Amino acid sequence: MSHTHEIKAYGDIVLFPGTASPELAQKIADYLKKDLCGRDVILFPNDNLFIKLHASVRGQDVYVIQTTSRPVHQNLMELLISLQTLRLDSAARITAVLPYLCYSRSDKKDQPRVPITSRLVTDMIEVAGADRYMTLDPHAGQVQGFFSIPGDVLTASHTIVEYIQENLLGKLTAPVVMAVDLGFAKKARNYAADLDLPVAFVEKRRVANDSNAEALNVIGDIDGCDVIIVDDEVDTGGSIAQAINLAKEKGARDIYLAFIHPVFSADAAQKLAVLDIKEIITTDTVPIPKESKALFGDRLQICSIAPMLSEVILRAHEGRSVGELFDE
Repeated sequence: MSHTHEIKAYGDIVLFPGTASPELAQKIADYLKKDLCGRDVILFPNDNLFIKLHASVRGQDVYVIQTTSRPVHQNLMELLISLQTLRLDSAARITAVLPYLCYSRSDKKDQPRVPITSRLVTDMIEVAGADRYMTLDPHAGQVQGFFSIPGDVLTASHTIVEYIQENLLGKLTAPVVMAVDLGFAKKARNYAADLDLPVAFVEKRRVANDSNAEALNVIGDIDGCDVIIVDDEVDTGGSIAQAINLAKEKGARDIYLAFIHPVFSADAAQKLAVLDIKEIITTDTVPIPKESKALFGDRLQICSIAPMLSEVILRAHEGRSVGELFDE
């Protein structure tokens, strides 16, 4: 005997867009054929935020899509206030969808008298009302352990690998994947394995307590090879600039750059734009300002994570495996 209706633990999917990543939220809505939840987000003259829903979300399965890139504190507070607004309106389940999670580098006490801010941020997200979370490629894997609520920690590397396979591999000469530093060695090896390519690493040693580090050597042979430099995020662009100059010194041919989060602090975009890079491949976890896009021209390729996030949202809603999506 077949049941004609599914038993739903939660109501329908409701997509609540934060103001930090409106284009990504719209793409997810288009993919899932849903409207975005109507809301007012008002920044008062005293810099206080106010949020009001246009309609009730009582009993619904709500996904708050908000990246926490710059302005970090405004975007983070907006996320927290959004979560609390939905909680107080009796949403059945609230998932914080965080394409880019701020403070994920502050993940340990690596010096005396310093905070573990990443843990503070995850606590605030829970206290504000999130039942679950989704995020992509946090800088440190242990951030998952800071959440007590269940979540999906995803990687956009599949999306980037797919793009490289379809658009680049056939055109490259003796391609090699190169990690920007040894901290990214394991993930670079995964890229290399997925692309069936050899791997090289930049070995660098930090010489001071600031964000500048000194690149020293390349482990692996890149002489006469096209090099795909991989990293999780580009912040100031310093490490990337060093890696590119080093690769050129060691005889690399064309250089391609692939990374997940285009954070682009300060003048990072300007710094990258003048480097000898054939193509820059990244994602839309962090929106890139028009001015920065213009600097790169057609060398910039943004692979959208919207289809992947949409599928994960759908599977979470229906209670199906997310791992299957990535053959895991």
